[in-house]
Amino acid sequence: MSYKVNLIIETDKEGYYAYAPELEGCQTQGNTLEEVMPNIREAVELYLETMDEEERKQRLSEEIPLVRIHSTR
Repeated sequence: MSYKVNLIIETDKEGYYAYAPELEGCQTQGNTLEEVMPNIREAVELYLETMDEEERKQRLSEEIPLVRIHSTR
């Protein structure tokens, strides 16, 4: 079965950090974007395997608003 999961990927001087906000604790890191993408895909797939179908539907139906603001400071 196929699922859509929101991902947030952040970068800093150490590399990349990725997590799925709907899946508490589902996170990973990598040195490059090319490294972190398969890492987070694997983390999500493993996380979803631990959930029953009803729990998956409930968690993945949550709306996660994403808002970007621009600061002039």
